[in-house]
Amino acid sequence: MAYIGRFAPSPTGPLHFGSLIAALASFLDARANHGQWLLRIEDLDPPREQADVKAQFPAVLSKFGLYWDGEICRQSDRHHAYQDVLEHLLAQHQAYRCNCSRKEILARCGSTLYDRHCLYHPPSAEAQCAIRVKCDNMPRHFNDTIQGRYISPNSSGGDFVVYRRDHLYAYLLAVVVDDYHQGVTHVVRGSDLLAETTRQIHLQQVLGYPTPTYAHIPVANNPQGQKLSKQTFAPALTLDDTVPLLFKALLFLDQQPPTELLEASRDEIIRWGIEHWQIDRVSPTLAKPVELSK
Repeated sequence: MAYIGRFAPSPTGPLHFGSLIAALASFLDARANHGQWLLRIEDLDPPREQADVKAQFPAVLSKFGLYWDGEICRQSDRHHAYQDVLEHLLAQHQAYRCNCSRKEILARCGSTLYDRHCLYHPPSAEAQCAIRVKCDNMPRHFNDTIQGRYISPNSSGGDFVVYRRDHLYAYLLAVVVDDYHQGVTHVVRGSDLLAETTRQIHLQQVLGYPTPTYAHIPVANNPQGQKLSKQTFAPALTLDDTVPLLFKALLFLDQQPPTELLEASRDEIIRWGIEHWQIDRVSPTLAKPVELSK
């Protein structure tokens, strides 16, 4: 089967060094395997989006020499596909409506592990509801290309939400539907999504979708041990020093780039990365610290 990979940022903030690491790892793995690399904008949650950020994503990636194949997919354009899958899940009794709040679940269950209250006591037709997919509480596992065998804890089980009470489609649903519709065969992304993978695999199995090969790279932490993100004030990528940032990303990914690459052009460092990419060199750790110059 032909390799199809993807990079799927959310527009909750500008791309930062952690974003570059994830984009570069997925890009190099796709190109080293003579595959396609797709760009998908995961703009499912308008209240959390930063104005004009997603419009910047293509220009930033292009500036770093990371060119995608085909049209850009935007999840905000695909609500019809998610709705079709929701209706199918409900019709097949694989999902059900739920109007329990987190506070109610915690008070009733002592944890956030859902007790199927609304499956046994269906809410009224007028109630504002989420939609949950049925999922038993048994540990689930898969083999990750980088992290090895991963087993989900029992606490991550239980019926999970695929449509929110505030009328937004859940990431879990959209990512599974889009990976299937785009024919994605390999997912290379940050380890912060490792725990979500078993739920995604469960949903793929319920829907009869193939499961991609997963590889979770370490996330980049700031010196305080926090993941680089909008919430931890990670600085946006600067576009006037692409070569040193690409070099630093290759170092972070344990690809052992020679120091003379610092004198190379952007395209030369990308070409070196493709020719020398070895995913089995990437550290099987969940996070690594990184120093960012001011």
